[in-house]
Amino acid sequence: MVTRGRRLQPRPSEKGGSETGPSPVDRARNGSKHHLLVEASGIPLAWTVTGGNRNDVTQLIPLLDAVPTVAGLPGRPRRRPTSVLADRAYDHDKYRRLVRERGITPVLARRQTEHGSGLGRARWVVERTFAWLHNFKRLLVRYDRRHEIHQAFLALGCCLVCFRRLQRSL
Repeated sequence: MVTRGRRLQPRPSEKGGSETGPSPVDRARNGSKHHLLVEASGIPLAWTVTGGNRNDVTQLIPLLDAVPTVAGLPGRPRRRPTSVLADRAYDHDKYRRLVRERGITPVLARRQTEHGSGLGRARWVVERTFAWLHNFKRLLVRYDRRHEIHQAFLALGCCLVCFRRLQRSL
């Protein structure tokens, strides 16, 4: 962003906004990806926004590190999950090792194997959370040029999803 007069305007190279990239599935139009880490019932624990051309596995470790502490039981609060379920996009030996170093068991589908690993029974929880978030039109279509604003709306959407889930359980 550059100051011109009394307002901020994007540089010519930032026309699509920051944290965007050519989508591999939508005729190379600029877009963004939402990355989520959710718990077993679909409540978002960590989230981030990247360009549409970024590989999903690059956000696995930052998402695991962004999980907040969970208080409740006496003793040291739990910080990390016991296991991580993910699809074939996350199957890389380097990231399996990094996940294990954090004391988390990776349950990742192997690439170049037949379908039917059984992870689809647990992966639908993440897809359902994406559907809940994309009910907010502001998150479904990115209108903002600045990624900070879009990430703030994603955080707000995750907070609303958590609030609605907690409200339903009471």
